[in-house]
Amino acid sequence: MTQRDRHRIATGLTEGLSYAEIARRLDRPTSTISREIARNGGPAGYRPERAQRATERRARRGTPIPAAGPPDRAADELEDGVIEMVVGMGLPKMMARVLISLWLSEEGRLTAAELARRLKVSPASVSMAVGYLTQQGLIRRERDSQRRRDIYVVDDNAWYHSMMTSARQTLEAAEAAKAAAETYGRDTPVGRRLAKGGAFLERISLDTLESADRWRDLLS
Repeated sequence: MTQRDRHRIATGLTEGLSYAEIARRLDRPTSTISREIARNGGPAGYRPERAQRATERRARRGTPIPAAGPPDRAADELEDGVIEMVVGMGLPKMMARVLISLWLSEEGRLTAAELARRLKVSPASVSMAVGYLTQQGLIRRERDSQRRRDIYVVDDNAWYHSMMTSARQTLEAAEAAKAAAETYGRDTPVGRRLAKGGAFLERISLDTLESADRWRDLLS
């Protein structure tokens, strides 16, 4: 990303543009813009000159993947805050740390070993986290056959796949509740409760699937 790009990002933030709109104007993925802003002070503290200097320092050191994330305390606190927010939404702490670490990495792609070094945790902890995140559609795994290693990737489509995975799981729960209602009998208290819950979950999951498809273009 050039210094001119960073000035255009700052201008877009000042104008109140969304990350998606800024990305469209720069012809870059939305995830690249969100990581650039998050790593350099957040939307309120983003400064193009400071972001450029931080990138140049990393280039001089020959370290494409920073070990400790953003270079200043404000950005560190922002990262911690995002992790806590994700935990509050129901994601376990280790999974949240891995996910946000990927989101805030330069290219949105890291190996298990790189994640372990960044987070200062055991490879086993990373393995458990990436397994869960992959299953939920939040990240995907790519195989580097030459180096015989897996690379974990988060990109714009991760939101779409995650929503679709969650909605399909909810739809399965709805079908199970409806089947159980038939078993107990729809005229019994338990059957009525299960039937109502199943109908609610079914409607919500179908609406989510439809909405995710309708708004997917916002991620492109």
